[in-house]
Amino acid sequence: MPNDARPTPARPAAALTQLPELRTMLSRSPAVLSALVLGPCAIAQAQSPQEAQLPPIVITAERETDQVRKALTAEQAVTPGAVTLVDGEALRQRNVTSLADMLRYVPGLWAASGSTGDSSFLSSRGSNLDATNYDGNGIKLLQDGLPVTAADGNNHNRDVDPLSARYAIVARGANALTYGASTLGGAIDFITPTARDGAPNELLLNGGSHGQRQARITLGTVAGAFDALVTAEGKRSDGYRDHHRQERSGLYANAGWQLGDAVRTRFYATAIDNDQQLPGALTRDEWRANPRQAQAAALAGDYQYNVKTWRLANKTTWDIDANSSLTAGLSYEEQQLYHPIVYAPPFFSLLIDTEQRNLGGTLRYQRRIGEHDLLVGLNAGLTTVKGGNYGYEPGGAATLSTQVDNRADSLELFVMDRWQFAADWTAVYGAQAVSSRREIRNTTVSSGALRNPEDGYHSINPRVGLIHQLAPTVQLFANLSRLYEAPTLYELEDDVRGDQSTLEAMKGTVLEVGTRGTHDAGRSQWHWDVAVYYARLRDEILSRAPVPGVSLSTNVDGTVHAGVEALLGASLAIDDAGAHRVEPLLNLTVNHFRFKGDADYGNNRLPAAPTYAVRGELLYRHASGFFAGPTFDLVGRRYADFANTYTVDRYTLWGLRAGLTRDHWELYAEARNLADRNYVSLFSVQDRAESNAAILTPGEPRSVYVGARFKF
Repeated sequence: MPNDARPTPARPAAALTQLPELRTMLSRSPAVLSALVLGPCAIAQAQSPQEAQLPPIVITAERETDQVRKALTAEQAVTPGAVTLVDGEALRQRNVTSLADMLRYVPGLWAASGSTGDSSFLSSRGSNLDATNYDGNGIKLLQDGLPVTAADGNNHNRDVDPLSARYAIVARGANALTYGASTLGGAIDFITPTARDGAPNELLLNGGSHGQRQARITLGTVAGAFDALVTAEGKRSDGYRDHHRQERSGLYANAGWQLGDAVRTRFYATAIDNDQQLPGALTRDEWRANPRQAQAAALAGDYQYNVKTWRLANKTTWDIDANSSLTAGLSYEEQQLYHPIVYAPPFFSLLIDTEQRNLGGTLRYQRRIGEHDLLVGLNAGLTTVKGGNYGYEPGGAATLSTQVDNRADSLELFVMDRWQFAADWTAVYGAQAVSSRREIRNTTVSSGALRNPEDGYHSINPRVGLIHQLAPTVQLFANLSRLYEAPTLYELEDDVRGDQSTLEAMKGTVLEVGTRGTHDAGRSQWHWDVAVYYARLRDEILSRAPVPGVSLSTNVDGTVHAGVEALLGASLAIDDAGAHRVEPLLNLTVNHFRFKGDADYGNNRLPAAPTYAVRGELLYRHASGFFAGPTFDLVGRRYADFANTYTVDRYTLWGLRAGLTRDHWELYAEARNLADRNYVSLFSVQDRAESNAAILTPGEPRSVYVGARFKF
């Protein structure tokens, strides 16, 4: 890390709110306060009466504002497990058009994009390793602490824009209890920039290979107690395959009022229109012969992935006194999906045309009592999905085959205490109580038959963890937690039994240990964040595809999800003045995902996730603002089926990026896959894949992108 990005010293919890700079943070920035509510500062950080530094929490060596750095340090320092934070400023120095780009340097996540922008496949600690590419679950997504994930845990076609985040907090696995989640993958909270927290007026432009062009403009104002920020974007791409075009426009806005010294409120509004062609999957022979071609059925059926979304939200915070606060939030979203996905006439065609509505609310109370920091939270959600499945002719008539009227609700109550019981030790313990319900109402139009599986899911999920401040800048941590995840509506719809039966919720236990810290060697600094985890699951819900676009879901008896997650980096001075620096960054993930004595699959590996993934870069930086260096990806082999008969080979990619930063403008250039390697980005998972199965999605060929940022 450069000298201007060193972690800021922190002080004991009792004295924290007396710091003038943190009083300013609390009064000016709801986004920062949200992060501080999630992790009260400086429990177990004082090794002695003197001040102690916390481990670094940025995943690149890019610049941050002091406010963001303090808020992010507070979040990680009081979590006894893996938490990574992504700085939105750093994303503006490379080509970022998808969540896969944004989460490149987050260990434990497997993110891949084989289509344009909004079609990233996302798996955290082995979540979502099945056939439902269109229905990402297992990770709770939030914006400013308010839900983006639907009440049933579904992230179907969600439009989270990475460049609209001031920063993102990635809490993997049970470490997401702070957000009320007990899912296998954890949670990601995208924090919105505001005019009051220093977000600049800016213009972003980028373009490059495959017809990519994107423009974003952000304007903000502060007038006394009022502030507002609005961003408008337009994005187009022809794609690197046939039938691969994307057109997207978006509007993101927020406005806040300071209602006196103790109360502030903020409103958020989002509107997105995304139209996207899908090129379909290829057989292995087709992929080898011409990876840029589209699947014949995708062309004939005009496969698309079109989503119109609008969302309104509000969050209000009341600082009751110096030791307690209350935050309440409410969000509402409507999402229209038009999704032709299967075309195999005269036998079968499928067009999904539905409207999803999501209502979510949150209430969080935090109270500091002596050496205890208590957090009590309540999340509530309601989701409805209405519309239908159609048989269709491209450009012609669509015939309703199944009428859909589904509903899910969820209530999560969570309590957590962070207790600094000794100078260098903090116990973090709590529990989540969840009560949710799912109801499927699918009516077959031809016969009038109603399929109506419905069930309730209830559980109490405890967690206990420990943080030891081994040195002023080094922490050890461990936690033991229960995982619990109810099925999504789509999983219940696709139950392999096809009757009124319902799936069981996934249950399990995870043990995690790790360390994070920094080492300052004068003009050079090292930082690390390493976690090892082992989870045993029962009734994990997995889906397999007999044909592309169709999935069948079932519970499996037992699975193991284990792995090593490491983020290692440094900023090394190569001259006496420190003007010339070399900055390596390495994201290493090793996965061990297996069935455990399954009646059908024995101890086979779970498909989709690679055995290992290494992503990194080695940048030269100059004090003038110039940087340049190579990037690399090393990805291990994967299985494409549960039977482990179809192997997708490992691959290595090389790239290069460079840029120049100034006070009011920045430039970057990025080249990817310089060797033009033909590789598989993602694929559809089957039970037993035949050698000629059309399941492969090619990765991006050699590509070059350039971008500019102007602040005014």
